[in-house]
Amino acid sequence: MGKIYTEIQEELTIEAPVDLVWHAWTLSDRVSQWFAPEATIEAKEGGKYELYFIPGNELNMNTKGCKVIRLIPEQELVFQWKGPDQFNPLMNNNDELTTVSIRFEKMDAETKVLLRHDGFKEGTAWSEALQWHQMAWSGVLKSLKNALEKGKGELCCQPE
Repeated sequence: MGKIYTEIQEELTIEAPVDLVWHAWTLSDRVSQWFAPEATIEAKEGGKYELYFIPGNELNMNTKGCKVIRLIPEQELVFQWKGPDQFNPLMNNNDELTTVSIRFEKMDAETKVLLRHDGFKEGTAWSEALQWHQMAWSGVLKSLKNALEKGKGELCCQPE
């Protein structure tokens, strides 16, 4: 096994109470408004955290099989992650998945969201995967902010 090489860290403040931001990450119908068009989320440790970027397609562009690793309501959500199809052989082996951690910090009427995606390894292919995810997570958090503040989320990773 290669050692963990690097991680992605993103941070964003959203003008919404922490319970709404929490529900945006943990309720399937809310996740489908700003992240992936179809989601199966079981908000409990060991529960499913599956996103389907092409609705109804369980073979391509999804996180099928990913699970919630840790859950502290309105404080922390940690789940396994699978990358898009182009990184399938690299990062989608069920015994070596990367991990996404979301922390929620309540600040009066706002919520700070801190995202960390780790488990990336060394090498050119991993570097490309890391760069792709850096761009994707930045867009995902902007979509979350827009969905909660303006009611206009933009779904991630849609086929052209």
